[in-house]
Amino acid sequence: MATSKNNVLTHGLSGTVGDLLVFRNRAGKTIVASKPRERVGDYTETQKMHQHRFQQATLYGQSIMADPALKAEYETNAKAGQSAYNVAVADFFHAPDIDSIDISAYTGKVGDTITITVTDNFKVTGVSVSIYNADGTEVEHGMAVQAANKVEWVFTAKTNNESIEGDKIEVRATDLPGNETEKTVGSKQ
Repeated sequence: MATSKNNVLTHGLSGTVGDLLVFRNRAGKTIVASKPRERVGDYTETQKMHQHRFQQATLYGQSIMADPALKAEYETNAKAGQSAYNVAVADFFHAPDIDSIDISAYTGKVGDTITITVTDNFKVTGVSVSIYNADGTEVEHGMAVQAANKVEWVFTAKTNNESIEGDKIEVRATDLPGNETEKTVGSKQ
């Protein structure tokens, strides 16, 4: 692949030349590449799944472009040579990461907090917390609130939990395209 800058002959040129070259314009540059080869043979199941997922990402990107507010939000994260569409498609493929769940301030009393550190390549839209007793019964479930630093989310207990021994705390983080990540920790003994 070659790029052409300020070349009078190729400036703004796009399309295919014969069976050899393809010209594309990106961020003010003309890109010259070999013509892609046509696929021969059947696709594997993995390839079909990836194609389907990419189709979903494309539809997501198109929906973002149709919403002026979301488009502007994605444009703020676009780097040089990227469009809001590119950022949205990339976001579709990346689920949030739950980096840590700090339960040191949770003792089972109303008002105790659980702090979750969550990151995403674009934006985390919600973090939910479920607390289960050792026998599997749900103590409570609710949404965490995003802290001022935009990385930490804080869940505040609204129900007394008589015994936290053997409890399980389940956290789910969601991003704008709806990707979800789940992580579970056991309570302190």
